[in-house]
Amino acid sequence: MNALAPLTELPAVDLAALNTEAALQTRVDRKYILPLADVPAVLADLPEGTHALEVDGERALRYASQYFDTPALDSYLGAAHGRRRRFKVRARTYVDSDASFLEVKTRGGRSATVKDRVPVTGTTLDAAAVTAAAEMLTEAGIPDARRLAESLQPVLATAYRRATLLLPPEHDAGPSRGTVDVELTWRDMQQPGDSGTLTLPTTAIVETKSGCRAGALDRALWRHGHRPASVSKYGTGLAALRPGLPCNKWHRTLTRHFTPSP
Repeated sequence: MNALAPLTELPAVDLAALNTEAALQTRVDRKYILPLADVPAVLADLPEGTHALEVDGERALRYASQYFDTPALDSYLGAAHGRRRRFKVRARTYVDSDASFLEVKTRGGRSATVKDRVPVTGTTLDAAAVTAAAEMLTEAGIPDARRLAESLQPVLATAYRRATLLLPPEHDAGPSRGTVDVELTWRDMQQPGDSGTLTLPTTAIVETKSGCRAGALDRALWRHGHRPASVSKYGTGLAALRPGLPCNKWHRTLTRHFTPSP
């Protein structure tokens, strides 16, 4: 079953137009976990005027990310314990276009996520990338930013296919965005072999991105019985692969959705 088949019925939007209409680098995110079989009905229920991102004729693009953390897992523990000032550092590769960016996400007020990024070569942090990470963490008010940046090491790799949606403006709000991720895979970079790999082939993660209020994709998900879930590709994935880590924040998600494949 191709869960993303309804995307072919939507008009296409290119990357430049998507970023012009709804860049949303500062935004409110909501995430949902649902069975892959439920995705077509949700997509079919989106309002007229919804567009799907298309790049070189493809609407389900391949993504690969490598997450970095300190030896003490400062990034992971900040998220797991809900610390007010926390951060996430990753190198994201858009596989189909072979472009890679260092992304630093920090948590601000009212659950807003602020993301800054700079181009990088490959997925390792060279001196220039470490300096960029330190500067972005410092600007976000993360304590001891330089030391944290200099101690970053690869911890977790993820891979998936992503469809990106541009939802039309509503009332006094502007356009909103949404993503649907399928073919989800995690790999613990410090655990060799199959024990360090997790795949969820029958699950989708949907993320909505809006300026302040819930958008059309949120309401479509609600109509089909899906509610926001506490999930982080880095945090929840690492917790699933390392059961000894503190993970109360994601306990319900882990027990319901994150079961490693044999």
